[in-house]
Amino acid sequence: MKFIALARSVCAHHPALREITGPLQVRYFQHDFVPRDPKTKPIKYKYPLYYDPYGPRPPPSEKIIDLAERIAALPPEERSQIGSALGYKLKHPKLQPISTEGMDLGSQGGEAAAGAAKVEEKKEKTAFDVKLEKFDAAAKIKVIKEVRAFTNLGLKEAKDLVEKVPCVLKQGVTKDEANGIIEKIKAAGGVAVME
Repeated sequence: MKFIALARSVCAHHPALREITGPLQVRYFQHDFVPRDPKTKPIKYKYPLYYDPYGPRPPPSEKIIDLAERIAALPPEERSQIGSALGYKLKHPKLQPISTEGMDLGSQGGEAAAGAAKVEEKKEKTAFDVKLEKFDAAAKIKVIKEVRAFTNLGLKEAKDLVEKVPCVLKQGVTKDEANGIIEKIKAAGGVAVME
């Protein structure tokens, strides 16, 4: 702002300089800037009632209108069969239920999430967690050694883990491996369970 005021004052005092430089104007960094006429009204665009992403379509043919009227005249039981019959006739693939596994549906889940949970319960579990429930105080050192053997932890980490009883010792193991760990803990003087 100060620069523009200074340039105007210089041009006002030196008329020869005004002829050389011309009138000062702000051009907004556009090479083809044309100021808008303040008297003109803004252009009003007419928007369609409904947005159609595919653009305008031709009106339906007489055959389609006749078919739509015949479908509307059918009783509700027969109308409900149209979708499956058309799918079969046009060889569309059968719709499969959407898996909600691993999705957080929040309040929208409702019955669909409950149905998926029931289906999930029926599946046989393949990965198990081994949890240390308790151990004898006299057998603490033996339990720590066993925990170190199958977790690859250091002595301090294994001791801290054992002292946090009940705690999960190993996650995502097979049933046979989990049973082996439980037997070793039992032999050392502790009680472990499979979850």
